[in-house]
Amino acid sequence: MDDLLGRAGFEALADRLLAASSADQTEVVAIGTDSALTRFANSGIHQNVAERNVEVRVRAIVGKRTGVATTNDLSDASLARVLERALEAARRQPEDPDLPDLPGPQPSEMVAGFNQGTADCSPEQRARMVEPICQLAVEAGFRASGACATETTEVGIANSRGVLRHELRSQSNLLTVVHEGGQDGGSGYAEQSALDIRTIDAEALGREAIDKAVRSRGAVRVEPGDYPVVLEEYAVGEMLLYLAYMGFGALALQEGTSFLRGRIGHRLCDPRISVRDDARDPAGLPASFDYEGVPKQRVDLIAKGVGAGVVYDTRTAARDGRASTGHGLPAPSTFGPFPSHLVMEPGDAPRADLAKGIERGLWVTRFNYVNVVKSDRAVLTGLTKDGTFLIEHGEVTRPAMNLRFTDGVLDAWSGLEALGATTRLLDGWGGAVRAPAMRLGRFRFTGVSDV
Repeated sequence: MDDLLGRAGFEALADRLLAASSADQTEVVAIGTDSALTRFANSGIHQNVAERNVEVRVRAIVGKRTGVATTNDLSDASLARVLERALEAARRQPEDPDLPDLPGPQPSEMVAGFNQGTADCSPEQRARMVEPICQLAVEAGFRASGACATETTEVGIANSRGVLRHELRSQSNLLTVVHEGGQDGGSGYAEQSALDIRTIDAEALGREAIDKAVRSRGAVRVEPGDYPVVLEEYAVGEMLLYLAYMGFGALALQEGTSFLRGRIGHRLCDPRISVRDDARDPAGLPASFDYEGVPKQRVDLIAKGVGAGVVYDTRTAARDGRASTGHGLPAPSTFGPFPSHLVMEPGDAPRADLAKGIERGLWVTRFNYVNVVKSDRAVLTGLTKDGTFLIEHGEVTRPAMNLRFTDGVLDAWSGLEALGATTRLLDGWGGAVRAPAMRLGRFRFTGVSDV
């Protein structure tokens, strides 16, 4: 923490760069990270790493041209050079008639996204979290691997139109894969993210993964086809992340690649499914503003099964004559805005009841090697992993070999039969995702994996 800028340090740096800039408009973004990671494999810690870094990013607008330059050298000479490089880059760019002005200041309340316990977490504390997982795995005849990670991020935004924002954000994550060798060996997975690392129950995660590993020994082959399934929170969370990638951002909608094209206001899936992006949710990993200094807003993406909207940054909002929703990424942000605090509303089904009513189906813990097949139809392919089981006569019975799925997410969600009553916070892309488990009446499996 001592190596990051702090609010006063950021304000002084930003004032210096803004005063020195000859651009028509200038933006200064500082992103500081203080991260630490404890990795373990073969039921023992093998690596402990820590990194502190501050990146300063300058965006210069000259007329209808823009340029961006970055540095992590905070000396006066380096800061002068990064400003000059941004100006030079802007002067060399072709004119962009659609280039909007930088955002101005907007009133908003700050949210509490920093946790001192996570920031102060020591290597010894992380080792104590890893220890019960490894001990339990050894006692059960398995090997545990995984990682325990903490990160404090400092974000400062200032621009020549009067924006000045600064905050600290925290996050932590613990995940483990428990496995044994051999073709018939079992494997299990468990993960949790949290604002406060002290709220993660490491022993419970270890027991969860080991239970899956024990029960997945000696998996039987199941032929590909359409099956009713229960998808755990890990699998549902992965689907949510890929939906965000394929079409919850305004740029994908504007370019015609989003599955929401022509479908906002129309039924997408079962009416029990509602998805939002909500960086101000205290149950997640809160953040007050985006990388343009715009206050983050809750955005309903799917509301009771109906396409509700997408997230915007300044550029995509100007194109549609709207206001940014506070989802801008660091410039130049060629991907466009991105929702990084996804939440799916839970249902009312107890976890113990999710398999009930399925005569023959599959229970899926998580997905791996997921890829996009067709973004405008939200079609994904990937493999099941670390805990795939047969469901027979409403009971989880035998372990099944991993299968490849290829299916449209929204098509599958249209066959929702039950939605779990609880959710789990999981690691996301630049944030977190909170998801429940679900039971689907049909999910398409197209191949069998031997691993």
